[in-house]
Formats: sequence, structure tokens, C-alpha cells
Amino acid sequence: MNKTAFAVLSSAVLLVACSKPAPPEEPVRAVKVITVGMDAFTTSHEFAGEVKAQVESRLGFRVGGKIIKRQAELGQHVKAGQVLAQLDPQDYRLAADAARAQVAAAATQRDLAAADYGRYKELKDQNFISGAELERRDTTLKATQAQLRQAQSQLAVQGNQASYAALVANVSGVVTAVEAEAGQVVTAGAPVLRIAADGPRDAVFSVPEDRIGDIKVGAPVKVRVWSQAGELNGRVREVSASADPATRTYPVKVALDTKEPPVLGATVYVQPQGLGATGLQVIKLPTSALRQDGKASAVWVLDKTTMTVTSQTVQIATADGNEAVIAAGLQPGMLVVSAGVHVLSPGQKVTIYQPKVALAPVPPAQTAINPIATAAAASAAAPPK
Repeated sequence: MNKTAFAVLSSAVLLVACSKPAPPEEPVRAVKVITVGMDAFTTSHEFAGEVKAQVESRLGFRVGGKIIKRQAELGQHVKAGQVLAQLDPQDYRLAADAARAQVAAAATQRDLAAADYGRYKELKDQNFISGAELERRDTTLKATQAQLRQAQSQLAVQGNQASYAALVANVSGVVTAVEAEAGQVVTAGAPVLRIAADGPRDAVFSVPEDRIGDIKVGAPVKVRVWSQAGELNGRVREVSASADPATRTYPVKVALDTKEPPVLGATVYVQPQGLGATGLQVIKLPTSALRQDGKASAVWVLDKTTMTVTSQTVQIATADGNEAVIAAGLQPGMLVVSAGVHVLSPGQKVTIYQPKVALAPVPPAQTAINPIATAAAASAAAPPK
């Protein structure tokens, strides 16, 4: 062998020795599959809400002033006519005293004009004065009488103003909000307390714009109280004509048909009747069969001819418990991988998982526990000598 041939052979041996070994073949994975089929689907819509009184009053003083005392507390039950808060009445008392003095002065002027008119009437009867003089005295008397009536009305107004310094409950109910404290100066009509009147209760919830057209006044409603067992019946009492400016949803009030309504503010779940559908035939898959492919949802579809998987994009309509309702992307009869979807790749070969069936254990033969019976059986079986 010449030197050139030896060099070529040495290079070939070195190249073979330095080359990377071939990667091992990827094992064929066993996957669980399900056959796509149609299933019945029932939809319903449930909204969260809270219990409120059908009548809720925001009470405020009819006059302005400084609050010197507040007798009502948050959550307290009050009765109609009960004093809830008081303003400083000193200014109104002084105004009433001034009006009372005006009445006394007007009464004095009226009495003086009446006496003057009586004297001039006697003189007219004796023809000592003209009729014009008597008419002037009569006009003065009528004017003083009108001034007296005006002063009396002013006194009544000031008396009312003094009584308005006490805030009185207009209905029996529960104080649900306190919006002013003692020492605060409030204007006339400013809210001070909020009272939920005793009586029927509403379940109030909000509905999005795309569903408000399906809810009608008088429609039956099922109400489930979060802290209680069972369901309550109700009917839609009021549907708002305008959306809330912040949430852009429409408030709906449902009158609860029960003699013992839930406590105010209780959380409820409202299910309007007629919004859902029953018996729809849809395709449903377990959530374990879904995976994220970019921004879309996808599943692995098994080709039984080649035993390979391909990615199939699907459109999810909604969820039904632990299953997803598929709106598009699948047809009945397809085989979809239901477990292990995150370890597969397009075109990968797989086998269908077959669960191992455990054989029933065979109980061992029982040994004789009676040696006398065993010996007797052996003697009977032995041949005669």
C-alpha cells in the first residue's frame, strides 16, 4: 500500500470516528382519543345581584343649619315618626318670636282702626261728617285686618321652620346609610339618612345591552340566595329604560314572592326564565383536549389510516362544566386526542392507548386442616393387601 492510499484510508477512519451518532428515533406515544359526536346542551343565564327594599327613602332636613345631634345609627330599625336627627333650632325660635311680635303689633293696629271706624260711623249717622271720611276709615280698617292675617301666616311659617329642625322618619324601616354627622352644616334637602322601608323586597341585578331586550316586565325568575339553600320565585317588576353611565348595563328589579325575604344586601343569583335554550345538539369536548395554538384554540385530530396527528383549529362557543362547547372546526366522527396534547407535534405517529385489564387473582388451594379426616381418606384410597 502506497503512502497516498494509506492517507486516504486514515482520513476516512478519522471522519467516521468524528461524525455525530444518529439521533434515536422518537418513541411512538400512546394517546387517549374520543370520537366526536353530537350531545344535548342546555343553556341558561345567571346574574349576580343583591336584595334591596322596594321603597327606599333618602331623608334630609327641609331647612338648613348645623346638626347638633343624630339619634339614628347605621343598621338600626326605626319607626315612623321617630326623631332621627336635630338641627340647632335657636335661629328658628328667634324668628318665630319675631313673627309673634309682628302678629301682636298688627292686632293692635287692627283694633285701633276698628275703634276709629266705629266713632266715625256714629258721626256719619248724625250727619256730622261726609261719607268720604267714613270710607277712608273703612279702608284703613281693612288694610290693618290684611296686615294681621299676613303676620299670622308669617308666624305659622316660622313655627313650621322651627319644627323642621327635627328630622323625623316618614316610614318604618332600617337605616341603610348615614350621610351626615353631628357638627356638620347642611343645606335644605341635603341627604342625611337613607331608610329601607319595611315590606316587600327586590332582587336587583344588571343585564348587558345584548340581553336586555329578552327580559320583559312580569316574566318569571328563579332566585338563589348565596347564604341559603333552595330557590325563591319572583317576577320582573321593573326594567330600567337607560343604561348605567359607568357600567353600561341595565338595572332590573325582581319582586320576591316570599313572606320571609332575605336580609337586605344579601347576595343572590338570578336566573331569568326564557333566556336559555334546551335540547340544543352541539359538539362538546373535555377541556383536557384543548390547547393554545398562537392566539387560537386547537385540538389534535388522529388520522386512523396513517396513525398520525394533525392540528385542527376550533372555535369555542361557551363552557358547560368541565367541557367546552365547540362552535366550529370539527365534524362528528372525527377522532380527537383527549389527553397528553402538550407533548405531541404535527405529523407525529401515535398509538391508541389500551388500558391494561387486570386478571382476577386465582385463590390458592386450601390445605387440609383436619389431619384425622385426611388420614381416613388416605386409608380408604389405599389398595387392600
